[in-house]
Amino acid sequence: MSIAFNVPPYVGKELDYVRQAVEVNHKISGDGPFTGLCHKWIQEHCDTQKALLTTSGTTALEMAALLCDIKPGDEVILPSFTFSTTATAFVLVGAKLVFVDVRPDTMNIDEKKIERAITEKTRVIVAVHYAGVSCEMDTIMRIAHEHNLLVVEDAAQGVMSSYKGKPLGSIGDFGCFSFHETKNYSMGEGGALLIKNSKYNDRAEIIREKGTNRQRFLRGQVDKYTWEEYGSSYLPSDMNAAYLWAELEEADLINDNRLKTWDTYYQALLPLASGGKLELPVIPDGCKHNAHMFYVKLRDLEERTSFISYLKDRGITSVFHYIPLHSSPAGMRFGHFDGDDQYTTSESNRLARLPLYFNLEKKDFDYIISSIYSFFDSSAAC
Repeated sequence: MSIAFNVPPYVGKELDYVRQAVEVNHKISGDGPFTGLCHKWIQEHCDTQKALLTTSGTTALEMAALLCDIKPGDEVILPSFTFSTTATAFVLVGAKLVFVDVRPDTMNIDEKKIERAITEKTRVIVAVHYAGVSCEMDTIMRIAHEHNLLVVEDAAQGVMSSYKGKPLGSIGDFGCFSFHETKNYSMGEGGALLIKNSKYNDRAEIIREKGTNRQRFLRGQVDKYTWEEYGSSYLPSDMNAAYLWAELEEADLINDNRLKTWDTYYQALLPLASGGKLELPVIPDGCKHNAHMFYVKLRDLEERTSFISYLKDRGITSVFHYIPLHSSPAGMRFGHFDGDDQYTTSESNRLARLPLYFNLEKKDFDYIISSIYSFFDSSAAC
């Protein structure tokens, strides 16, 4: 028995659409027909006036940082419990990072600890929606409004999730998706930038098109295109977009399948949680998640290590997640932790993620559950 932690989603039309891009459309560079279809889907399903596919979730964050017009020395507030690219995107434009503790229930930034971290140099709050479960966005948006700050949603894990009926990525000034192979919907490597205010549209297109106004030229708005400001090549190949389009067409199918597995995990492990053996994920009222991941929390780091090792010996890949950024060499160099690290490190040390992907087979799922129960039975015997 060998069960991977992740298997990239595949619905069956992906290669047909890639072939169409190559053999029929004769368009394999950026912004082809399939890119347009993906843009339209994101704009309609995620309630945003502008969406742009990017080469990764990382470059979507980099574009957001550039559009926030960060100057060297400006401060950006973010959680330490996140992937490195959340921080790196802002470090690249000269920002100083201010890490804030997380809530132990959702592992999202603690909205109650943001305001005390704000200084006259603060420009941006980054809301990272861990596991596709929303941060407390009403509070974050209120704080941002009162202090004249921008909000960037790192919704890399949040496609098809929502907060009080609002799709994640559409609430802040900018939203960033990832379509990496580990995400619910994949194009191999890829991402998207969502823009709330149309005043940023032209500049976003220029930054994405190597600093040129090429998009305006292609729309016939100018008779030739020129270099206008800094930028880079953030356009993914239309072959990647073709692969993604096949999955966006079946977004509800994938979402429903993952949610069914997530719910089955929860019910199967509820007796262990009720018995105090482990802790299960928490979904706050008003949050609709997308079953991006299913994690459990063990007693401490030692038990978490034993748990992962036990499952590995049985052919099941379970993994921990982020090492808190503030404790890393780069985190200490580029930022600081505001206040006390009450939960970030201790809670991250307890968290283990279980296999969850589209069409996880029932026999594999049953084996995972029986192995988890076996772990606690053997632990009790010791």
